[in-house]
Amino acid sequence: MEPHQLHDPPAGAPARSAMSRLLAAMSLVTMAMTVPQVWLIWVKHDASGVSLLSWSAYLVSALLWFWHGLRQRDRNIWLACVGWIVLDAGVIAGVVTYW
Repeated sequence: MEPHQLHDPPAGAPARSAMSRLLAAMSLVTMAMTVPQVWLIWVKHDASGVSLLSWSAYLVSALLWFWHGLRQRDRNIWLACVGWIVLDAGVIAGVVTYW
């Protein structure tokens, strides 16, 4: 079996499983929960208590998952990572700017 076939849904299977839909929903929910952090930093200019090290690690993780998702041709992985990369980079830039 070719590696790309491991991720193809079986013939006759629904296009997206319940788990895929749940994971996509949770990606959106957790990103939405991060928006207030970005808002606080950029609108209130308050980066106090925000760890540059932690958010940098989140960004590196998102970049690695993005790369993995592209290599696996798994849209559920790489597409969510685009949002995380933007949010993580926004927090990091804000911390560097307003720390």
